[in-house]
Amino acid sequence: MKRVSKKRKEILAKFDLSKAYTLTEACDLVKGISTTKFDASVDICVRLGVDPRKANQMVRGTVALPHGTGKDVKVLVLCTPDKEAEAIEAGADFVGLDDYIAKIKAGWTSVDVIITMPSVMGKVGALGRILGPRGLMPNPKTGTVTMEVGKAVQEVKAGKIDFKVDKYGIIHSSVGKTSFDGEKIRENAQELIQTLIKLKPSAAKGTYIKSVYLSATMSPGIQIDAKSVNA
Repeated sequence: MKRVSKKRKEILAKFDLSKAYTLTEACDLVKGISTTKFDASVDICVRLGVDPRKANQMVRGTVALPHGTGKDVKVLVLCTPDKEAEAIEAGADFVGLDDYIAKIKAGWTSVDVIITMPSVMGKVGALGRILGPRGLMPNPKTGTVTMEVGKAVQEVKAGKIDFKVDKYGIIHSSVGKTSFDGEKIRENAQELIQTLIKLKPSAAKGTYIKSVYLSATMSPGIQIDAKSVNA
């Protein structure tokens, strides 16, 4: 039988694993069950009543979190020289085109988001095998392929994130840090959930939001009452 550590026992004593909490309660609880020595991420998992294998039930989009993720997002802008100043002024960490394409082909992917322009997608498209599996491939649907590169950089830096349902019908996303107060975590989580509700595919039948769990890095998940967020 696996032994439960003292720290684990202390965490499990703070909440009931079998109970479904309100979103507000969960956002306050998640701060208290994090025992990491660093500022842990707060993550949400939402299981949707969709079949991702069917194109008309795919759920994908973007959302601007009111309080950001708390993470310093590294942004690479692949653009033509006339757009470089705009990208730099907006706060992009890396700006260029052919030199960065060469670096990526050599294995460099030390960024969180890549933004580019429609006119250079021919070059960027060749990086699909490298960027695709890492979730870094620019896409017009997420606003990362645009002529307004400066605006796109500002939105990402301010807390805009993209999400996509996985093959199991689950959305995974970060909604803050444990250093955030509970209300900020709740507002971020609520914004994501409301966006998911708006994106409900017409082909999805039955219960749409089946389950919701909130957790901190290396912590157990706290179950949230799905009925309350569906309402």
